[in-house]
Amino acid sequence: MKVLLLKDPKDKDSGPDPYIKELGLYGFEATLIPVLSFEFVSLESLFEKLSNPECYGGLVFTSPRALEAIKLCLKDNTKNEAWSKSLRQRWNTKPAYVVGKATASLVEEIGLTPQGEKSGNAEKLAQYICSREKPDSSALLFPCGALKREVLPTVLREKGIPLESLTIYETTQHPDLQESLSSYFSQQESESSFRTFGHLSPSTCVAQAFGCSYTWISAFCGSMSWLHHRKAFLLAELLLLVSKNTSCPQRQLRGVM
Repeated sequence: MKVLLLKDPKDKDSGPDPYIKELGLYGFEATLIPVLSFEFVSLESLFEKLSNPECYGGLVFTSPRALEAIKLCLKDNTKNEAWSKSLRQRWNTKPAYVVGKATASLVEEIGLTPQGEKSGNAEKLAQYICSREKPDSSALLFPCGALKREVLPTVLREKGIPLESLTIYETTQHPDLQESLSSYFSQQESESSFRTFGHLSPSTCVAQAFGCSYTWISAFCGSMSWLHHRKAFLLAELLLLVSKNTSCPQRQLRGVM
């Protein structure tokens, strides 16, 4: 059975994509098509704030894109020199809270020491931060996306822990999405083996506008990259279930993984 997953492929430098690998073990041929694109904004404001670590009590990262934004800033030779000579060391005297292992590894790449990477989600990270920070202390700097969830800011606000959010990227539909989907479906029209279509985050539901009459697998995975292998395994189990009973092509399984 062929499976189309609407998600970004894993970075080639970090090994094979866990979804393709795990599904392959179950006899599924998976194809990945990215549906989201990220536009970075306010990078000058971001580096201006990073240039004043004395104004903040630490950093909070809940998305790898926030680290990508910092890396973009550091491509400028002048900014990179300032970061390497003093800013990195000054920030290392403060905590850098992260939501998972993937984000933690990116924090380490810019020379900082991550904390809280075992939390796994924003709610648990917020609880971790609350156990370490005091009310009315210096604000934590939170570079984030325009579509950020309000779980973490709400919990910190209720505990009196100041948080300064800065939107540094916006999420949009991938410019090649429609062309990629049209090309893929046109290639599969004559193959009855293609029956399953998966979207791996709530944002990718935009693709449902295509109104395909295939079995739908909704696997809302969030951003916890360290769970990818577990999620891939659960998705494979769902696909096996579908392949054994496809009499109702419009039925929808929701696997909250």
